[in-house]
Amino acid sequence: MTAELVGTAFLLAAVVGSGIMGERLSAGNVAIALLANTIATGAALVSLILTFGSVSGAHFNPAVTLADASQEGIPWGEVPGYLIAQITGAYVGVACAHLMFGLPLFSASRHARSGASPVFSEFVATFGLLSVIRVCSRLRSSVVPFAVGAYITAAYWFTESTSFASPAVSLARAATDTFSGIRPVDVPGFIVAQLVGAATTTALFRWLIPALPVVAPDVLVPHMQKEKF
Repeated sequence: MTAELVGTAFLLAAVVGSGIMGERLSAGNVAIALLANTIATGAALVSLILTFGSVSGAHFNPAVTLADASQEGIPWGEVPGYLIAQITGAYVGVACAHLMFGLPLFSASRHARSGASPVFSEFVATFGLLSVIRVCSRLRSSVVPFAVGAYITAAYWFTESTSFASPAVSLARAATDTFSGIRPVDVPGFIVAQLVGAATTTALFRWLIPALPVVAPDVLVPHMQKEKF
């Protein structure tokens, strides 16, 4: 649980902090600010998954945890602790980013991300993220950190929403009135789309790849080995 909290905190610090830095240095060029935000987030994901994967599986995302539990990756009894740690860590990360840049601890975002297009974008972003995790973690677990980092880096640019792909990230980014923020009123639509995307991916790959290795649980970097008979 501690690994999930600390890892998610660092992830949000990277997302929010790089957004602030990018916006301050880009002289109003939104594309440059987004590029800076993208590179920092993708790089942070790779390093954080490599760091914490062997401890907790490096979920950092309630959608990943719920999908993992549904496939017997972690016991359902551990799920509430993971979710609490991830959400708490996300807010801690936002607060740390604000403190590093001399901003108030929290501030409600005014960045509108409303409408059907951003919501559908979150479905696509989460569906893709869980697809990468689902297949790579079972068949080529060593590449998962790099695959996830690469996917999120790309999804920042091919989705209108810039790929939040996580309920914890969505909740915490509502508490930052900076480049990477989202209005609190827009958060519920994002979370619903993310959970539907995760559930759809899980159902699809349960049917698409029914026979998988028995020693690799559905986590980003397998942190335990078990056999299923």
